Amino acid sequence: MLLFNYETLVDSLLRDVRAFTPEFCDMKPGDRVLDVCCGTGSQVIEYGRQGIPSVGIDIDPNMLKVAVRNRISQNMSDVSFYLADATALPFTNNQFAYVSVSLALHDKAKTIRYKVVSEMIRVARPDGSLVLIDYTVPPISRKWSFFSSGIEFFAGGDHYKGFKDYMHAGGIDDILNAFGLREDKRTYLKGGLLTIVKASVPELPSRLGRKHL
Repeated sequence: MLLFNYETLVDSLLRDVRAFTPEFCDMKPGDRVLDVCCGTGSQVIEYGRQGIPSVGIDIDPNMLKVAVRNRISQNMSDVSFYLADATALPFTNNQFAYVSVSLALHDKAKTIRYKVVSEMIRVARPDGSLVLIDYTVPPISRKWSFFSSGIEFFAGGDHYKGFKDYMHAGGIDDILNAFGLREDKRTYLKGGLLTIVKASVPELPSRLGRKHL
């Protein structure tokens, strides 16, 4: 039931965000993109639809079954999915022009959140970019504050603990500062509920961000 709701509700609500992301980030056909914590693969499928070779990874095999099914049904030959942990990506350094993550950092403890970002940086090319999409911090209105808090409270457990820490730490801005990421572009989506940031990876040798783990 949870998977059904995710695909039918969450993916549907974020369809415009998925379509907007490649254009906002200046992605071009031929750029190689990795989407971490890809869930049912809707962002990866959208990259493929726009001619962008893309890879998605997720730790949930049930989510990936849906992603693979959608890839096959839409005949996406330049799209692939892997079962993998975002804190230990199965790729060598400097492979991807872009590495994206959407709505998958706010629910993690800071140590895990930082490990995920560190791995994203590691596999990005030195001239590449990270794409971060998540809740706006602080919320731009009481309405969105109640909305996001309510959803995450309902999720409960470690998910909600991660959300509270993410909001308290400063959200995407905390990640940018902790890893020395240079913000290139930012805008707000879904009426300000979400923030999308395109950021350049830091120069070596500090680009792995290991001092923050």
